[in-house]
Amino acid sequence: MRTQVAIIGAGPSGLLLGQLLHKAGIANVIVERQTGDYVLGRIRAGILEQVTVDLLAESGVGDRVKREGVVHHSIELVFAGSRHPIDVHGLTGGKVVTAYGQTELTKDLMDARQAAGLATVYEAANVSLHDFDGTRPRVRYEKDGGTHEIECDFIAGCDGFHGVSRATVKDAITEFEREYPFGWLGVLADVPPVSPHAIVYGNSERGFSLCSMRSMTRSRYYVQCPLDDKVEAWSDQRFWDELRRRLDPELAARIVTGPSIEKSIAPLRSFVAEPMRFGRLFLAGDASHIVPPTGAKGLNLAASDVKYLSSAFVEYFQEKSAAAIDSYSERCLRRVWKAERFSWWLTGLMHRFPDTQGFGQRMQEAELDYLVHSRAASTALAENYVGLPL
Repeated sequence: MRTQVAIIGAGPSGLLLGQLLHKAGIANVIVERQTGDYVLGRIRAGILEQVTVDLLAESGVGDRVKREGVVHHSIELVFAGSRHPIDVHGLTGGKVVTAYGQTELTKDLMDARQAAGLATVYEAANVSLHDFDGTRPRVRYEKDGGTHEIECDFIAGCDGFHGVSRATVKDAITEFEREYPFGWLGVLADVPPVSPHAIVYGNSERGFSLCSMRSMTRSRYYVQCPLDDKVEAWSDQRFWDELRRRLDPELAARIVTGPSIEKSIAPLRSFVAEPMRFGRLFLAGDASHIVPPTGAKGLNLAASDVKYLSSAFVEYFQEKSAAAIDSYSERCLRRVWKAERFSWWLTGLMHRFPDTQGFGQRMQEAELDYLVHSRAASTALAENYVGLPL
């Protein structure tokens, strides 16, 4: 098989890249080791920056997010028993974020790819990447009892932290990592959100909490928990009781509870791999960087990588220029590190760490008090939350 761009990974970043390239007339094939149902069933992020919403529109799959996504104009911070709104819309000159589940976004992109008749190889085993340091890269995989090969001009590694793309160049990259000493216990439930137009972040002596939404009838809630906690130890009732204890009384009384659809514990990590280009192999999304979910940047960073990469490929094939390809890694990493900084800062501000006792808790509350009463500090938070410009 011959194509212009071979994309490894059929998650949102790989699918979005494939769709943008297709719209530009650039042939591409996606290779994915899992089944399509498995990819679609992964429960992930649900807050989209305007950059990401605009990219979906540019790729031709923005109708449903525009119709069904719920726009958020503010966030709310709960600390010391009180709740404080941050008007991100007003502080950023009208910018917003949109609540729209990653599962729905993935479905939109899958449907568009299928409708266009574009090639996606699911259940590809033993994927390997070859000759990307030359001019004729190849992707090899096994399926249906045979070995197959794709010849291409470029390889885009969109296959996540555990994928083959980063593993292939592991000896040539520098990795920066911080692991956090706690996890997030998350519950997805078909209940109306406690705040329909805001995301609520809680800081309390019992730990962090987060109230977000996927739609007007489906909500996603989190509480900070020890890394060695077991999901089985958390009944639905225990979760709802604990969440209420970490919020202000008025908000706690408004929570509508219900049976969990999905419940899991996720560790938190900050991770960056540099560089993001190796000859004709390019890393994008979680293959190169991971942020703690506190700042809602993971999916959005992947989308900005895809924007840079798709534009670079379009420039290469249509204008015969390699300038954007040559600057891809530098441009991405500049934005990545800013998002890493914001996610690290917000995580440190809102969570209880092993040394967050007495003095540490009061320091967090003092910084939060300054944050909500200083327009400059609130603006800095808002600008980062809605997404820095490309």
